[in-house]
Amino acid sequence: MNRRLARFMTRLYPRFWRERYGVEFEMLLVTQHGSIRAVLDVVWSALKEHAFPVVTSADGQCYPSFASIMKKPSAIVPMAMSLAALGVVFGHIAMAGIARQADEGAAAHSWQLLMGTQLPILFYFAIKWLPKAPRQTLGVIALQALAAGAAMAPVFLLRW
Repeated sequence: MNRRLARFMTRLYPRFWRERYGVEFEMLLVTQHGSIRAVLDVVWSALKEHAFPVVTSADGQCYPSFASIMKKPSAIVPMAMSLAALGVVFGHIAMAGIARQADEGAAAHSWQLLMGTQLPILFYFAIKWLPKAPRQTLGVIALQALAAGAAMAPVFLLRW
């Protein structure tokens, strides 16, 4: 691959990535054969690096970004379960109204199961990711807590 194309392809990456890897990467591209597949791989990798960058601290340690941690199933599942619990509450209100029931029905049991079974997933997520990327993990945990609070709010406000 010619030097000009290699420099252009290196410039596709974010600035902090180029500062760390740019010189070596450009030299690697110059020494490689510039096939269409190689060009597409570099473009795809640059797009992924923009979308889900690896965060580097002052001491040179690499940490996953907030966006890359948010893609983990253990981050998404508790939020999805909280939103499903909120949907159960709104579905029950739409079908039966806000009047208090004499007996806990299926909606109440579903809500309890959804809210309770997400706790082990939350603990797993915290144990796995807090040591690796504490600031980003605390941001995800805050979003998970916000989703859980949104699911609990109607239950407590309606004294259901």
